[in-house]
Amino acid sequence: MKDHLGRPLVAVTGIGMVTPLGWGVERSWQRLLAGESGIRRIGRFPTAQLRTTIAGTVDLPEETEGGSTAISSPERVERMAAFAIAEAVAEAGLGAEGDFPGVLMLGMPPVEHEWPQRFALARAAGSGRYVDQVRAATGHRDLYETFLFGGVGERLAARFGTKGAPISMTTACATGATAIQTAVEAIQRGETDAAIAVGADGSVQPEALIRFSLLSALSARNEDPTAAARPFEKTRDGFVMSEGAAALVLESLASARARGATVIGLVAGCGERADSFHRTRSNPDGAAIIGAIRNALSDAGVAPADVGYVNGHGTGTPENDKMEAFGMRAVFGEAPPPISSIKSMIGHTLSAAGAIEAAASLLSIRDQVLPPTINHVEPDPSITLDVVPNVKRQVSGLRHVLSNSFGFGGQNVCLLLSAAPEA
Repeated sequence: MKDHLGRPLVAVTGIGMVTPLGWGVERSWQRLLAGESGIRRIGRFPTAQLRTTIAGTVDLPEETEGGSTAISSPERVERMAAFAIAEAVAEAGLGAEGDFPGVLMLGMPPVEHEWPQRFALARAAGSGRYVDQVRAATGHRDLYETFLFGGVGERLAARFGTKGAPISMTTACATGATAIQTAVEAIQRGETDAAIAVGADGSVQPEALIRFSLLSALSARNEDPTAAARPFEKTRDGFVMSEGAAALVLESLASARARGATVIGLVAGCGERADSFHRTRSNPDGAAIIGAIRNALSDAGVAPADVGYVNGHGTGTPENDKMEAFGMRAVFGEAPPPISSIKSMIGHTLSAAGAIEAAASLLSIRDQVLPPTINHVEPDPSITLDVVPNVKRQVSGLRHVLSNSFGFGGQNVCLLLSAAPEA
């Protein structure tokens, strides 16, 4: 069971998901197909002086609407990732509890001490000076371990019993897709028989929100949160910051078939290109975006005409949507496949987006349905794409889906998800 390059075909046998629409794959997926929005007013911290006061938050059980429980971003990432992994592993039925026979590839955001921890250190140090706070921090091992970038992956690996050293990575908004690509390539090289690839992000906290706002990247449609995210639409004014996680259990198709597992689909191709043009903007020539799409198709051995649907990056920022449309037309010509952006409903989940959208792409193939792009009221005449507007679209014969992830710094990853061949 090899691909056109003689590599093992890589199957997906388990999916786990957390989004602002709910905990669990089927809850999120059914609400996405229904065109529901998970965007709401932020309740976990004060927003009175902020330009943007909405987000796609994922609240943990102990959190109250008033935000009385302070949970840091890495803690939120770890708990959402753990839920998604547990759900994916249970569906795959691979290995035993706490003994997964493969590696962990974790995509997560860069982390740093947040304001509650900084205030705690200042109180412990009796000073606002950085050097005094560093000295005080030496007595707070739990703080150090919480905000150690690789710490989340180490704890998840220990919990699920994955093999070898867990790999933690961050490539901006392409992070979740990078985690999947890294896992796929490890299986193709014969370094592992199975892998868990997960993307998770829990960064809706004041400093991160303010930083994105200062970049003029966030929507300020605070009056109606559910109508704020408008990918590919003429009146779009920015993305909506969000949280979530998704995990895929990956293994060779031969292994999955040998043990009688249900194969959800294949990760048939991965394409990656970077342009290093600007810290936040894409190169106007679109070369990296076009190259990433073409590389994914070439890696899968799939012709552009065979792609039946694109789960777009579709952030809702004026420039990003324009560049994605430009890249699509360059690759697919005058008749590009239909495209939609689930960010219209769940917002931009940042480091988790590539994994969540890859999962949604596989579910589209499984159920032969395309999720809608809600809030598509007035099409942008400059974006000449077949956007699936407002209501899901039933299809038949869908076998190949392209999932686009375009990140800050020109970090672009595209995944080609396919139906499994007949046994």
